[in-house]
Amino acid sequence: MTRPSSSSFGLILLLIGYAAAGPEPDLQPRAVRLSACQEHTNLHNRLDVVEKKVEDTVEKLEAELAALLEAVEAPKWRPLLDNTGQTAVDILEDPVQKI
Repeated sequence: MTRPSSSSFGLILLLIGYAAAGPEPDLQPRAVRLSACQEHTNLHNRLDVVEKKVEDTVEKLEAELAALLEAVEAPKWRPLLDNTGQTAVDILEDPVQKI
């Protein structure tokens, strides 16, 4: 009679141990795993849309700010600024203090 090799014997023990342990408790059905992957992909797609909207908004705000700064620095507003860059008219100053 031939003797089984030690690797065959080890494989049999491994299979017996796996069968005795039962299925993995964390293993979810395939449909559930695919659903979770699809939700993950959908979340990334929505985040990409939000990121694009934020980038577009920032670009628009930068353009608006540049236009406002250009308008404030226009020659028409120059007389309100003195040589040091301080405003000649302080709109936050209390009018009673001037008297």
